[in-house]
Parts: sequence; structure tokens; C-alpha cells
Amino acid sequence: MILSLGEKLLDLRKKSGFSQEEVAEKLNVSRQTVSKWETDQTTPDLVKAKLLSELYHVSYNYLICESPISGDLTSIEMIVDEIDWTSAWSKKYPILSTYQGIKGIEIYREQISKMYDTFKKEYQFSDADTALVLKDILYQKYRMSKKKK
Repeated sequence: MILSLGEKLLDLRKKSGFSQEEVAEKLNVSRQTVSKWETDQTTPDLVKAKLLSELYHVSYNYLICESPISGDLTSIEMIVDEIDWTSAWSKKYPILSTYQGIKGIEIYREQISKMYDTFKKEYQFSDADTALVLKDILYQKYRMSKKKK
């Protein structure tokens, strides 16, 4: 199933938790304009399309190109890979947008990068598998620390 631009915009807005009014305010257009985009009555101009891609944390290419989307994980990965997760999650977890500026954080970034490279080489994992396994290990540690509290 190929989603139209309007269907993508509607889906992305709902997933982002924005109302049409909020999107309109952020893009300096009317709510009716947003509604017309979402119902494929009109199309946003190139500048607005770029702003929409930034607002919804998806690539401009994903937004304007026809893409087959279905409910299976393989199809969903096409969208997921285009999302800037740091920006997307920063609204809920502000630390994600600020930790890079913390003095000394670069030391930990380097240590974690070395661990990543060593882990990947030792187990001969792909980059994606390495990231997923290390993320899962950290998540398990996080869950254990929450249980102790």
C-alpha cells in the first residue's frame, strides 16, 4: 500500500501528538491549510515540506517520495531509519538535547565507542546488531536499578 503525501502527514501528525492548530502555528499557516494538505486537496510548497520533515523528524525524501508502507517490521524500518531519534525523544527526555555540552562527556563517548568496536569485532556482529545488543544490555541495567529503588 502506498501512502499519499496527505496520508503520511496525517499519520505523522497523529504519531507526534500535534493538533492541526499546533502544526499550523509552527509553520505559520492556517489550520485549514494543514487540513487541506492532510486530505490531499493541496500540497505544501517545498519550504513547508522541508519544515514538515524537520517537525516530524523524517527525511524530506521519505515525505515527498511514494513509499510502500505496511504493518510489518521490514516496511516500518524504512521510516524508523529516517527518524532523528535524538531530536524526537528530546521532547520527552530533555537530557538528550543537552548532554553533549556537559564538560568531560567526550571521554565517555570515546570509551563507549571503543567498547562498541571491540564488541562488534569480538562477536562479528553487524553495526545494527552491535547497537541493539549493547542497547539491550544498558536497558537491562536500567531496569535492575529501577527495581532496587
